[in-house]
Amino acid sequence: MKRNPVQILFFQLITACFTLTSFAQQGYYPDSNWIRQPAAKLGMKQELVDSAVALAKRSEIELDTDLRIAAYKSYQREPGYQILGPMKDRGKPAGLIIRKGYIVASWGDIERVDMTFSVTKSYLSTIAGLAVDQGLIRSTNDKLNKYVWDGSFDSPHNSKITWEHLLNQSSDWSGELFGQQDWADRPPREGTIDDWKNRKLNEPGTFFKYNDIRVNLLAYSLLQVWRKPLPQVLKEQIQDPIGASTTWRWYGYSNSWVTMDGLQVQSVSGGGHFGGGMFINTVDQARYGLLFLRKGKWKNKQLLSENWIRQALAPSPANKAYGYLWWNNSDQSLKGAPRELYYAAGYGGNYIIIDYKNELVVVTRWTNQQVGEIMQLIIQACE
Repeated sequence: MKRNPVQILFFQLITACFTLTSFAQQGYYPDSNWIRQPAAKLGMKQELVDSAVALAKRSEIELDTDLRIAAYKSYQREPGYQILGPMKDRGKPAGLIIRKGYIVASWGDIERVDMTFSVTKSYLSTIAGLAVDQGLIRSTNDKLNKYVWDGSFDSPHNSKITWEHLLNQSSDWSGELFGQQDWADRPPREGTIDDWKNRKLNEPGTFFKYNDIRVNLLAYSLLQVWRKPLPQVLKEQIQDPIGASTTWRWYGYSNSWVTMDGLQVQSVSGGGHFGGGMFINTVDQARYGLLFLRKGKWKNKQLLSENWIRQALAPSPANKAYGYLWWNNSDQSLKGAPRELYYAAGYGGNYIIIDYKNELVVVTRWTNQQVGEIMQLIIQACE
């Protein structure tokens, strides 16, 4: 039946109303311009939001602006430590408070691209999640030697390691990757190099040890599964769909190039411990946080399954405060903040914090140990 102009207009209005209703039901998502709302409109107390921002501004971490100097100071105990990937001078404190998808407050230069160190690990976790969702990895309980057969997982100990062990940092993998020994990363306070080399290995899954070599091994293993650069996977399947800028970069090391199907591909790092890792601005971090707040959904598309979000955030047997490269606050690392918070954390006071109860995403850059107090004020503003 042919519609007259009035019917066509009515149909367009109904369609528009339906779209707006559906949009309202699923919550607000930012487009290229991110809408700001007054605190009161989102049920928050403005004076407490202002206090949180003021505290964040004066809580700059005591860390050299030249991050190369900072790294050599921090990791000088590590035998043979050297910077292998790009590094960049850090900026000043910056951050965003997001509630119900809207910007409530910001401070500092939120468009500045900075290193984010081990927050990169939580992006790497998502690369693994996408592989599981799409069947490239059948289960996180699968052993790595089913997927990576270059010798990295052939020894009696390493052959027991599963994807889950690498994701929750309980593998105690032993070996060398890109010229770096696993035992040389954050060695014990006591003992000698010989003691560290010849230590008794822990059964995979039983002992938590924060170790960048093993996280880089996870990135290398995921590269074997995806068979294309991991930054490309992240860009196509996460960053572009959530409207991230084109300014972020994800680097590896000068010696972490591998041959993949006849092409040279860089295996990226899971942090900035040896340089490299994710270089990204505050706004893009907040978009990523909002994706997790919305349990993997962006507008009308499920980018990451809810099942993976639950799996990634679940406490690990070897460390109840750690999931798949994501932290929770059950151990009160963020002192004074609720225990049910989840967060990605990186050296230098870089955080993406998610509070499901209050529909909050908070991003901070270059913030000292007062992050917990800042969160306290933000959450009190919601009560």
